[in-house]
Amino acid sequence: MAADVSSVPLALGGARVLVAGARATGLSVLDLLLEQGATVTMLDTKFIEGWVDPDLQARDVAMLGPDAFAGPDGSVRAPSDVDLIVVSPGFRPDDPLLEASAAAGIPVWGDVELAWRVDRSGVYGPPRTWLVITGTNGKTTTTSMAEAIGEAASLPIVACGNIGLTVVDALRAAPRADVLCVEMSSFQLHWAPSVRPAAGVVLNVAPDHLDWHGSFEAYAQAKQQALLGAVAIVGLDDEVASELPVGDGARRIGFTLGAPASGELGVIEGTLVDRAFAGAPVPLIAADRVRPSGPSGRADALAAAALMRAAGVSADAVERGLAGFSPGAHRGQVVGVIDGVSFVDDSKATNPHAAQAAVAAFDRVVLIAGGLLKGAAVDDLITRNTQRLAGVIAIGADRETILEAIARHAPEVPAVTVFTRDDGSVMTQRTGDDTPAITATGADGADAVMAQAVSAAWQLAEADARGERGGVDAVLLAPAAASLDMFASYGARGDSFAAASAALADARLA
Repeated sequence: MAADVSSVPLALGGARVLVAGARATGLSVLDLLLEQGATVTMLDTKFIEGWVDPDLQARDVAMLGPDAFAGPDGSVRAPSDVDLIVVSPGFRPDDPLLEASAAAGIPVWGDVELAWRVDRSGVYGPPRTWLVITGTNGKTTTTSMAEAIGEAASLPIVACGNIGLTVVDALRAAPRADVLCVEMSSFQLHWAPSVRPAAGVVLNVAPDHLDWHGSFEAYAQAKQQALLGAVAIVGLDDEVASELPVGDGARRIGFTLGAPASGELGVIEGTLVDRAFAGAPVPLIAADRVRPSGPSGRADALAAAALMRAAGVSADAVERGLAGFSPGAHRGQVVGVIDGVSFVDDSKATNPHAAQAAVAAFDRVVLIAGGLLKGAAVDDLITRNTQRLAGVIAIGADRETILEAIARHAPEVPAVTVFTRDDGSVMTQRTGDDTPAITATGADGADAVMAQAVSAAWQLAEADARGERGGVDAVLLAPAAASLDMFASYGARGDSFAAASAALADARLA
């Protein structure tokens, strides 16, 4: 369901607005709407009658719960006294309230749609330059790289959107940023049908969030909306992204890890090169200077360079920005080294596509994976990396799915599972071993499992070093799954891995 916004006046003063979602995004939207003189009511599906939210109480805003628009027969009716609904990204397209509202002619906007229309209207000064970044994997790294390049070029620039700072807050922030690097999820893109960036990039498209979108086609279509602006940048090495249509009149730019043709960015003799924004190939930076290392890091750097070159940034600024860039926490971060083996936290790899990119950065790894796969298959991850995997440690709710994939496609790869038993002890069991080791622990269950997983991974790394392959490059946490079965967030999962890695290193020095 895409909201029709064409007939809605932007004037927010006096407008009656329902904001669906009272978490961080909803509060940002609320503050902008109140600042513009709108009358706002907040709706949250987790609101409990009688509970007072201190944030909303301070703003003197009414709060509604999930049953506010329920009919006597269990159906959901559209609000009768609302001019506009602004939804947080998590609300699904098939939400009954939103469907009923759209059918009744009430516009439904996402927070980014609101920000776009407010920005275009000049409410907070001249409209900004929007650079939109999306993809199944690499969004945050690319967005952060683009921001770093812009800073190297002395542009007033800020990264916002799905990366943390909401676009609404970026519009209201001081000092003013004239260039917005907007990381957008497929959810945000779905709810922002009007956005037409100066340049947008789709890095890659692989199955993800299909429960939200309903189909892979709908998911890909949402991603494609980033390509409706003046410059449309696509990952040529990705089967789906490379075939996405661009907007009418858009200039199509591709990036590839191979040698670029005219109109593309790519790699020539170990150097990232631009053949899109200059007549002759322009060198940008040596590939081995890009961090994170590996194919995915270089692809993200090419995409960021394309965005910023589209914004008029010089090749020298691209080099300075990328040379000084370091990946954020939990995105290929080296958290320890033991005997030349790096312990790498890529906890942000929350789907198999992202895990594939993480594994591909190394010649030989012991992989720690598992969590909530959300129905995603890991067969391709295993089959494509049989020669890279010195072992796999499976943890989390869907660990058996990973073990089954290894048994089907790579039975020669050592596989270990680690989990908490009902009595609180942690079991470590190698596939095919009928005598599992059980380690009692008083630590928190999730942290204890991670500690045992890191220990088991190191044992496999040591065993591999004694074999014919000559040892592994890394013990890699790239779960290919969400974290909420065990941890509060992917960040907490990565922190647990880092702590376990540090404890292992300390124990070896003791």
